[in-house]
Amino acid sequence: MSWKDLKQKGWFRFMTNMYVLVLTLFVIWMAFFDTNSLLIHLELKKEINKLEQQKAFLKNEIEKDKKVLKKLSNEDELEKFAREQYYMKKDNEEIFLIEHEDSLKQKH
Repeated sequence: MSWKDLKQKGWFRFMTNMYVLVLTLFVIWMAFFDTNSLLIHLELKKEINKLEQQKAFLKNEIEKDKKVLKKLSNEDELEKFAREQYYMKKDNEEIFLIEHEDSLKQKH
């Protein structure tokens, strides 16, 4: 196929049109090479989704902590928490911890 025959084809004439070439280069530039390219937008979208999931998780944790703080504002609950979690005791008391075999963590 000669150059003259190629120039006569409709698709070749369309693709070599100056406006089509410039538009094609512009789209390629904006999609891949620009500082606000499509690839960067996709990465940022993924990061936004990840941060929104983290935000939801942390809001849930804050709600749990608020419930615990409200519960610990009562002096009796605070004492109960300290005894159960940190094994604290009063000066005149002795504490005996009883652990059953089925409640111990076993290494697999």
